[in-house]
Amino acid sequence: MELETVITKYALQNALNYDGKANISSVIGKVLAENPELKKDIKKLSEQIKKIVNNINSLSLEQQKKEFGKYSKLIKDSAKERKDIFSMFEIKENEKVVTAFPPEPSKYPHIGHAKSIFLNYKLAKKYNGKFILRFEDTNPKLAAKEFYEIHLNNYKWLGVNPDAVEYASDYTEEVYKFAKIMVEKGFAYLCECSQENIKKNRFEGRECACRYLNEDEQIKKYEQLFKAEEGKMVLRLKGFMQHENTTMRDPALLRIVRHEHPRQGKKYHVWPTYDFENSIMDGIESVTHRIRTKEFELRNELQNYIQNILGFKQTNIYEFARFNMEGVESSGRIIRDLIQKKKLIGWDDPSLTTIVALRRRGFLPDAIKNFVLSTGITKTEATLTWDDLIMHNKRILDVKTNRYFFIHDAKEVKIENAPQQAVKLKLHPDAKERKRQFNVSNTFYIEKKDFTKLEEGKAHRLMDCLNFNKKGNKLVFSSLLHEDFKKNPGLIMHWLPKGNDLAKIEILMPDKKIIKGLAEPMVSELKEDDIVQFVRFGFCRLDKQEKSKLKFWYTHN
Repeated sequence: MELETVITKYALQNALNYDGKANISSVIGKVLAENPELKKDIKKLSEQIKKIVNNINSLSLEQQKKEFGKYSKLIKDSAKERKDIFSMFEIKENEKVVTAFPPEPSKYPHIGHAKSIFLNYKLAKKYNGKFILRFEDTNPKLAAKEFYEIHLNNYKWLGVNPDAVEYASDYTEEVYKFAKIMVEKGFAYLCECSQENIKKNRFEGRECACRYLNEDEQIKKYEQLFKAEEGKMVLRLKGFMQHENTTMRDPALLRIVRHEHPRQGKKYHVWPTYDFENSIMDGIESVTHRIRTKEFELRNELQNYIQNILGFKQTNIYEFARFNMEGVESSGRIIRDLIQKKKLIGWDDPSLTTIVALRRRGFLPDAIKNFVLSTGITKTEATLTWDDLIMHNKRILDVKTNRYFFIHDAKEVKIENAPQQAVKLKLHPDAKERKRQFNVSNTFYIEKKDFTKLEEGKAHRLMDCLNFNKKGNKLVFSSLLHEDFKKNPGLIMHWLPKGNDLAKIEILMPDKKIIKGLAEPMVSELKEDDIVQFVRFGFCRLDKQEKSKLKFWYTHN
């Protein structure tokens, strides 16, 4: 089958599943599942898929249905074809399922965290299992008190309700016990080499002399570890120094970090490394399955090895490729630096995809969930755009969000002979019962850019209000009926009646520019966090109410 045909059939199918808007990443996943060899030139494939998806998304839903009919024989019934997203685990009926998501409380969670937590949460709920939220807080130099609560609040807002919340630092004594067992059984040793020598030996695949002291000497040194200065001693696994997987080359298990911990204070100064702590915690909590991103893939072998030594059942782990958002910074270190330099307003800067930023802009939990799950759990990395996320949010907002008029750059106009009238407008096109009313005469505000486009000889219309003509420097009323406008259509525009009760508003845009203007009176009745659609402008969330003005954040178009 020709590649274009394969792409088109899956793009059409995906579009019809999502109200006429196919998702590029989802189509890539489908195409690669059918033709894995195409991974060799993923860039070229992505460009071809993007082109076809854009063409299909430009069609109406009816046109898409008609086109899909040509390909329907090539695709099995979608319900039958759609595989279980977790099929790679081959979980049997009534099999025990315990999943965990382990964030480090060192930064604000972002949309990548959302994908991982949703996948692990959904897997547990699908099989009536247990979902654990576990804070990986065994590096006191990175863990910070504020981030525990931030993570909990963010995940609660996303709709994730863990069955248990655990803190790895609470299990430090347990970790010590397991570490001592490994020393006593000859699986670990105390190393007093410098960090430079350890790094050099690991690179060259050479053991150091510390490795060959007998068990009695190792146990004595293990006790000394808790009295030593930072950087003077480390507990290492007896791995395989010539192993192709460098994580297996005698990695550190315990190291000394003399730094106050946000939960444990100064109680401990010997802390486990990520791999050691993760292996033990999964074992203690009986975690059966975990889904995480590919950067941990090489660590699987090491963590399974540690679990085998300690008698734990191995955690069944599946790694998926991360997705990148085009032009969005996700590095916590870089974000902190940009905040300090005042280039970002904070972790909730509107240009970021942290959960707090998305929430403050007006993205909804269900939209975020639908978006991240639509990207699939393939091994192939993808770069997505804001448009992909906006598509999911817009589907939800369109259905329920009230419409209001907002004039950014106001031009006062007088329409001669315009009648006084009470104009009723729908707050939503599909909700006849939800309306607002304007009492108007002959003076209005319209956008300056609309004013400059008015042509003579054309009928122009104020939405749901009246028609007028431009005659020289004058605007003259012509009729009320929309049918009259259709006979010789010019510009149709939103508007506001001139009055003292108009709301003054400011809108913060994603690029941090502030747009000021006037909005209709009913906007003043909104509450903070309400999301509205300003007609011909976009969706916005009310961020703050002040006496003299309302401050909004721009969500998207």
